[in-house]
Amino acid sequence: MGAALEIRNLHVSVEGKPILRGVDLMVKQGEVHALMGPNGSGKSTLANVLLGNPAYEVTDGEIIFRGENILEQEPDVRSRAGLFLAFQYPVSIPGVTLANFLRLAINARLKAEDAESKGISIGDFRKLMRAKMDMLQMDHSFAGRYLNEGFSGGEKKRAEILQMAVLQPSVAILDETDSGLDIDALRIVSEGVNKLRGPELGVLVITHYQRILNYIRPEFVHVMYNGRIVESGGPDLALRLEETGYDWVRERFEVAE
Repeated sequence: MGAALEIRNLHVSVEGKPILRGVDLMVKQGEVHALMGPNGSGKSTLANVLLGNPAYEVTDGEIIFRGENILEQEPDVRSRAGLFLAFQYPVSIPGVTLANFLRLAINARLKAEDAESKGISIGDFRKLMRAKMDMLQMDHSFAGRYLNEGFSGGEKKRAEILQMAVLQPSVAILDETDSGLDIDALRIVSEGVNKLRGPELGVLVITHYQRILNYIRPEFVHVMYNGRIVESGGPDLALRLEETGYDWVRERFEVAE
């Protein structure tokens, strides 16, 4: 059985203010889910909590990954277990090349699996890196650049997808990866994600707009509003949101309340 990320009745607050109010969601390996919703609905909060951002306080619920509640785990432990987060606003790290960053990340994962591991050899890492860059149609010189330093918005997002390709997580969360991208950059990044799709990877695409879903086609679509998932369905749900906006969601939620 493949790894699954299961969110159970998750409640989260920031500085005492409730943001998530009981979220239930499961993403299995091999599945692609989209999480949509208006600004301020709690989508990015959920992404941050899944990877253990300490700025958010979990007040109730569980996050189960590989059959284990990971709420008490540090972000690096969650990452080594096979969770991955592509940031909406990737940070720059001057002085650390993308290649060195990724080799350190791989070695940390290997060390966690086997304390005696000496890590991946430089030669094997170069082969892996080049193969993934070729798959994503990236110039090899990219690997020698400082992580996100001087990168365009599109380059930062492509670097995130390269990290996902090299680290090979079980479940990846893409937090508004389409944010700030023009149409060409969006297509390139989406093609990269599609090349990584398969039975070993579960994906949760968090987005405000339908447009990225024209390229990364999900099997499941969920709508978040006011800290809850209030509607779930297939790809047609995203198309409905594109056509009608979120007013009907607000009306239905307010009636339900």
